[in-house]
Parts: sequence; structure tokens; C-alpha cells
Amino acid sequence: MGWKAGFPSVAAHFKPMQKRPSVKKLLATALMQPTVVNDMRIAMKIALLLLAILYLLGTGGFAASNPFDDARAAYERGDYVQAMKLFRQLAEQGHQWAQRRLGLMYAEGKGVPQDYQEAVKWYRLAAAQGNVPAQYSLGLAYEKGQGVPQDYQEAVKWYRLAAAQGDQFAQMNLGVMYADGTGVRQDFVRAHMWFTLATAALSGDSGDTATKNRDRIASKMTAEQIATAQEMARRCQESKLKNCD
Repeated sequence: MGWKAGFPSVAAHFKPMQKRPSVKKLLATALMQPTVVNDMRIAMKIALLLLAILYLLGTGGFAASNPFDDARAAYERGDYVQAMKLFRQLAEQGHQWAQRRLGLMYAEGKGVPQDYQEAVKWYRLAAAQGNVPAQYSLGLAYEKGQGVPQDYQEAVKWYRLAAAQGDQFAQMNLGVMYADGTGVRQDFVRAHMWFTLATAALSGDSGDTATKNRDRIASKMTAEQIATAQEMARRCQESKLKNCD
């Protein structure tokens, strides 16, 4: 193709239980000690600190960890077996982002043997809930024939759905499909438009790739076609991707 797709001290346990003073009493005590605190601003800071301590003691201190974050952390430190276990628990409960991540792990073969069909199963469940990256992943699966029969038209369908919701990688891949006439009629103007949108949203190496793709297709177009593509891209952006045809 040519396109670059805290704990108490031990001594505290032996002290008799005392009734915890009220917040009002603590505040009054903090504010009525001129020999200890003469500056009102400092007194207020102490009062606020006391309130924060009482709040933490009353609520148990810290919020519970987020299971999805735990799964992601396990993945990032290379504990794929644990990540797979945690993502699966969430995915089976209908968590769309966990479903998509589970699909990716099956596609990558991390924590489990590589299984593209199982990957597509989880992509599809997440995509059905409107998960845009999962829609992009489905498009990629159909384009490459991984886990499903290769079907360029189906790939274009999923890329278009994700692209219209702002997925920059779907926008770039859709541009490639139009440039090559794969799954759609070849259309350099629409290819240029999608590459332009991707270029505006991506950065780093991906942004460079989108820019090179746009410039490459521009070399095959007339000045009038380029102007039309640029106007289409502008209209698409102004409509927040609602008017991109």
C-alpha cells in the first residue's frame, strides 16, 4: 500500500477510652488560645487541620482502590496473568473498558495464548456499548482478517463509526482505505480529508505518519481537489464530526 497505517502507638491501647470532643469544642479551643496562637490565620489553619483529621477518622481514612486501575497497574508492571484475571472479572460484569482491554490481551497473547477470535468476541461486546476504541479494534480485525474472515467493507463500516466519534487512528485508517480503494470506491478527496483530521488530532510519530499520508495523497491531486478536501475537513471539524461527507 505504501501508507503508514497511618496507626496509633502501642501505649494508646492501654489508655482508658475517652469521649471524643465535639468539632465545635475543638474549634473553640483552637481559637481561644492566644498564648499558643496569636495570629488568627494560623488559628484557622489549625482548626481546618483538626476538621480534616476528624473527617478522616470518621470516614475510615482512604477511599477504596479502583479495580480497573488495579488491573491496568498489573498490566503496566508486566503481571499479565493478574491483569487478565482482574480485567476478566470486570468484563464479565459488563465493564466496557475492561472488555476492550481483555480483547487486546487476547490479541497480543499476554497472560493467555493468543486468540484472535476471543479478542473479537470481547471487542464486539464493548463496541455494542458504544466503546469507540473497541469499534476501531473491530475495524482492524476485519481489515486484517484476524479472528474473523477478512472483510474490507466491514472494516470500513467500523472505522467510519469510530472515526465519526473522534478516534484519530480510525480516521487515519479510513483515509488509507479511501486512498487505496479498499472496501470503498477510491476517493483521494475523502482520503485527504480524513488524513487532515487525523493530522490535526495526532502528535508524535502517529501525527507524522498522518501528515506524510496526507502529503503523499496531495501529490496525486489537483489544486481544486485539495481545496475541496480542505473545505470538507473544515466543515467536518466545525460540525463536530457530524457532517463529514
